Amino acid sequence: RSVDLRYAVSYHPTMSLLRGLFWLVLFVFFTFCFVVLFEYGTHDFAGGFKQEFERVKTFAKEATSKPSPKPKR
Repeated sequence: RSVDLRYAVSYHPTMSLLRGLFWLVLFVFFTFCFVVLFEYGTHDFAGGFKQEFERVKTFAKEATSKPSPKPKR
């Protein structure tokens, strides 16, 4: 049970979606930062961040591009 029953909290569906997307993006960002920190350490975090970001960007481009047609035999 709620301690204060005077106010019922209700979110507009659009704001609820925005809040959920914000937390998802924040989670992905901090997970990415943790992976970079784990792989490169604190001494090369900025360089590792750039390198891993390029790797992720390249992967996303390859994953979303159309595959080249296979030659028919």
